[in-house]
Amino acid sequence: MSNSTQPTRRPAINRRKFLYATTAMVGGLGAVMATWPLLDQMNPDARVRAAADTVGVDLADLRPGGLRKVLWYGYPIFVVRRTAAMLEAMRDRAFVAQLVDPDSQARQQPSYAKNWHRSIKPAFAVLAGVCTACGTLPTYQAEASDLGMAGGYVCPFCASHYDPAGRAYSGISRYNLPVPPHDYVARFEIVLGMNASDDNFSLASVERI
Repeated sequence: MSNSTQPTRRPAINRRKFLYATTAMVGGLGAVMATWPLLDQMNPDARVRAAADTVGVDLADLRPGGLRKVLWYGYPIFVVRRTAAMLEAMRDRAFVAQLVDPDSQARQQPSYAKNWHRSIKPAFAVLAGVCTACGTLPTYQAEASDLGMAGGYVCPFCASHYDPAGRAYSGISRYNLPVPPHDYVARFEIVLGMNASDDNFSLASVERI
């Protein structure tokens, strides 16, 4: 009859198996640690995502007639400081009569840019540089275009013309150039991706881009 008070003997752990198991565990941990930076990069935190959503543009040294190009969300953004001649020509009644969408009825801009200059400040234009007829990058012209307009944009592929406010007036384009969401954080500094009002506007909401 066996003595039930004696403790049960457990089998001894093989030293070689223990070393193998320890090595495998350390190796697996090393692989996880090596992979973590890649996983972390693929899943950036909120601060990184927020920084990618907005882009600041300094306008202090932008002279009248000057153009600044900025890439935002894969779109070329044109920021132009319009000249007095541009602003005057944009309000000429005979010219306005030629515009495809003079009152910006199509959803191509946020509500705070639904005006004759299609911007927050008349002096500065902020437009997505994508022809709304064929998707080609328009050419900016600071001087009079071939049709006599004091500056603007011309598509080199389909010959669609847009005035300094991005309004279509000649060619096959039926839509104005989109105005991206933006706001001023200083007198001469804008932030792309930040709306100037409670209008929840984005380029994804435009009718044509």
